[in-house]
Amino acid sequence: MSRISDLIAQAKAKEPALGADLEREFKALSSRLPFGLNFERHSPEAVELPQRPVRKGDKVRVLSPRGSAKKGDQRLWQVKAVDRSKKAAELVSLGSGEREQQSAPLLDLVVVAESRDTIYPGLVSTGKVQRGADKPHHTVINGENYHVLKALTYTHRGKVDAIYIDPPYNSGAKDWKYNNDYVESDDLYRHSKWLAMLERRLLLAKEILNPDDSVLIATIDEKEYLRLGLLLEQTFPEGKVEMVSSVINPKGTGRTGDFARTNEYLFFVRFGVATVGTRRDETTLGDEVGWETMRRRNLASIRGRKGKGACGPNQFYPIFVNIKSGAIVGRGDVISPDIVRDSIAAPRGCVAVFPVRPDGTEMNWEYTDTAFDRWWSLGYIRANGRKDEPQPYIIQHLPNKARKEIQSGVATTEGKREDGSVIARYAGASTKTVTTQWDFTSHSAEHGGTRVLKALTPNRLFPYPKSLYAVEDALRLFVADKPEAIIVDFFAGSGTTAHATMRLNRQDGGTRQCISVTNNEVGAEEQSKLRKNGLRPGDSDWEQWGICDYITKPRVKAAVTGETPDGTKIDGTYKFNDEFPMSDGLEESAEFFTLTYETPVSVSHNIAFTRIAPLLWLRAGARGTRIDRIPEDGWAIADTYGILFDVDSATPFIRAISGASSSKLAYIVTDDDRRFQALAKRLPNGIEPVRLYESYLTNFSFANGN
Repeated sequence: MSRISDLIAQAKAKEPALGADLEREFKALSSRLPFGLNFERHSPEAVELPQRPVRKGDKVRVLSPRGSAKKGDQRLWQVKAVDRSKKAAELVSLGSGEREQQSAPLLDLVVVAESRDTIYPGLVSTGKVQRGADKPHHTVINGENYHVLKALTYTHRGKVDAIYIDPPYNSGAKDWKYNNDYVESDDLYRHSKWLAMLERRLLLAKEILNPDDSVLIATIDEKEYLRLGLLLEQTFPEGKVEMVSSVINPKGTGRTGDFARTNEYLFFVRFGVATVGTRRDETTLGDEVGWETMRRRNLASIRGRKGKGACGPNQFYPIFVNIKSGAIVGRGDVISPDIVRDSIAAPRGCVAVFPVRPDGTEMNWEYTDTAFDRWWSLGYIRANGRKDEPQPYIIQHLPNKARKEIQSGVATTEGKREDGSVIARYAGASTKTVTTQWDFTSHSAEHGGTRVLKALTPNRLFPYPKSLYAVEDALRLFVADKPEAIIVDFFAGSGTTAHATMRLNRQDGGTRQCISVTNNEVGAEEQSKLRKNGLRPGDSDWEQWGICDYITKPRVKAAVTGETPDGTKIDGTYKFNDEFPMSDGLEESAEFFTLTYETPVSVSHNIAFTRIAPLLWLRAGARGTRIDRIPEDGWAIADTYGILFDVDSATPFIRAISGASSSKLAYIVTDDDRRFQALAKRLPNGIEPVRLYESYLTNFSFANGN
């Protein structure tokens, strides 16, 4: 609405009567508030791209002189012509006002991309670390996350198993920017800007998540958790949204006159068949497996009740217990609700036990009659203790969880008691159902976050890093049984999610991969110092202090190699789950990229191929070798994919890719759809044909709503 207000003001200045009419109608419409979360979407969102070369047709801003701390001209200009010999550009102003023209040095211009603009992304590799043999590579991408998410709609549409994000908490403390300005506490549109920013990215995240089985995890604190919850429900109506409260600072943050905050919140949005896993519990090692009462507890399970939650007709029957031995000797037939339980006679020397509460309320057993027969014969049901109550003996059973633990070897049977019931003890770690209140020492932001990062990258400060173990635990709930899961974090910060993914792989031999996305923003205080020294974003002496180059990439590299950025062995040990020296490193591989912005012409004519190549490799699984150059033979085969550049060389290409057992994709470069279809039919089963560059160009037009 702030944008509409500006436009109405401009209309009133030019034509007062028309402006007044528009304002009156606008006020009438704005008073009709719809249901749900209402906020200003502040479209379009604009980001500056300091490392992007200036081209004709670009939108740009004119920067302040070097050494100036003042905010530059925020107006947008369009580049009408570029004179490379003079290193200058001819500009014309954009907007609804009078058109202005000026000439400006290229070095004083910065390209601006708006959220409504169609982009054609590429990637440039800026380094790698390899210890993972043939495992897929983790990737760290330096770029505006909105644009990187658009790139991922081409490489990973519908393929992502989990997204973990820690978005800015919108504290007003210069922790994030909107349209190149820090959003501070006195900004009247602070909350709506935050929601608008996040909604755009969540809508793209929706495109890359697997709709049949995936999860999105988002952390937040008290400042925005209410709005975030509503936004998630509104954006993902098909998902199940749940919230967990997690203690991250047991001491509490000191705030005069307020409660000392100890916790933050995690939202889990589950899609398709995704379910919450269990938590490892080592406290039960050596303990006997616990028995539970077999009488149903909830009032929906009252005998004879019908409707939602009611039991079936075969769960009310007598269990006969020998009075002398206290052991179960069998059961009687199921009796219908119209039969009085006292009318059932027990065998000689036995008593008939029915599921009855102390107050006399008749309930139902946990199992049907046939299920009872099965589990009692295996020693999983017993009588335990005589009571002077309507139910004279406690009937217990080993629940489904315990039976599965015995079957899997987590618990082992040591024999049977005289009554035939099994004696089982935990030989390995058990599991617990995860609750919505987390209070674990390992989740402390200080111990699992700050101290871990300090060990990996000494003397490099980063505010409020997440506990490595907290992220690890949250992800494990959903990817423990997915050893090849693809995980994305598009607010990657210090790289904790990538680190957690690598540790999960070490624990179970998995080959999960993480795609971490972050910009290279320099902290507010550091920016002021650098500007006074005559530096600007895009300068190498500026970029070296950015979050991606200074924190994220070094942290991921250190986790893999076991060495700090200066080459010394890391002095530290992983704690809690899976303890080992950090200096051992991790047997993983990671490659680092910077997002580029291409033109459709350079893409379709193969001019930009070296920058499109990493996207093709990512789409094929980010495993093994990559085709970075156009070969003279007109085709090439990598470990997991192949590219046919010259359709006249189709026969040797198809022969070669047919013999490559690990190939899963075949990219075919052609403008002729009929020829593409003919070649696709010649490919062996199991290899997906992808037409270049039609699929690439169409994807990004589609992603932009065109």
